[in-house]
Amino acid sequence: MPSARNVLHERPRLQTRRTDHPKPHWEHDGHDWPHRHSSSFVHAAGLRWHVQQMGRGPVVLLIHGTSAATHSFRAVAPLLAEHFTMVVPDLPGHGFTETPDASRMSLDAMADGLAQLLRGLGHRPVMAAGHSAGAAVLARMCLDGAIDPAALVSLNGALLPIGGRAGKVMLPLARLLASRAIVPRLVSRFGRNKGFVEKMIADTGSTLDAEGVDYYRRLVCSPGHVAAALTMMASWQLEQLAAELPQLRPRLLLIAGANDRTIAAKDAARVAALVPDSRIVVMPGLGHLAHEERPAETAGMMIELGRELGLLPRMLAAAE
Repeated sequence: MPSARNVLHERPRLQTRRTDHPKPHWEHDGHDWPHRHSSSFVHAAGLRWHVQQMGRGPVVLLIHGTSAATHSFRAVAPLLAEHFTMVVPDLPGHGFTETPDASRMSLDAMADGLAQLLRGLGHRPVMAAGHSAGAAVLARMCLDGAIDPAALVSLNGALLPIGGRAGKVMLPLARLLASRAIVPRLVSRFGRNKGFVEKMIADTGSTLDAEGVDYYRRLVCSPGHVAAALTMMASWQLEQLAAELPQLRPRLLLIAGANDRTIAAKDAARVAALVPDSRIVVMPGLGHLAHEERPAETAGMMIELGRELGLLPRMLAAAE
């Protein structure tokens, strides 16, 4: 178990890989990465993690979803940093974090790796928010006792197994694609074509500005990042997590985009029925990347939740 003494902090430098697929380079792909000044590289759980930290006050942990990175919270994080200390890592294999062996890309392994990272950094989050698969990672950590936040925020969270015919097809397909070394390189090559990434984002039901699209394009054009996302999807199983959801202790806030074409908004209602004292907010007209489309509204709901639970100083809340 790492401690604050043996978790190493480094100045950002060129990323080295343990994979045949090239990953994004910090000095090239990350030269103007959002909030680069808040980035550091930290060794924990046998990996070199890219972590952004900003703000001050109670700690809030933000976890992105599959195939994204810290850029997903580029607008939300600084708004929350006015009230909280923000901790925003890239998941294993994603963005600028090192890629582990495929066996460490499962839900349980990622939750364990993040728990070791937090222990090394000395952080105990009072609130945690995860987008899509990131919400599942955080729920797993809560159920395992790795973190004990007062609140868990699910941003279009993928907390339930994919049912029906789609569920029977998608997992085997993901495993097949992840097993083919040529696939990540082909996807990355297609990513350079005009309109490819734009269509991927549009298929989620969201609309992003040119800057937001460009960050995703950089990641899609990296075979290493694509390979990690495919391996994560191939390793993803949520049946056990879903069965344990009624045991969640934090106050659960489910934020869903009404136009989400990746995780249907109705899934939030299914989760709410399982978790006592949970609350749903559906954001009209927004898709799977609702927190990127409306960052101020997303941050505002999280800040208000923090006030409700007494996580923010009463004097500060009264002054505002």
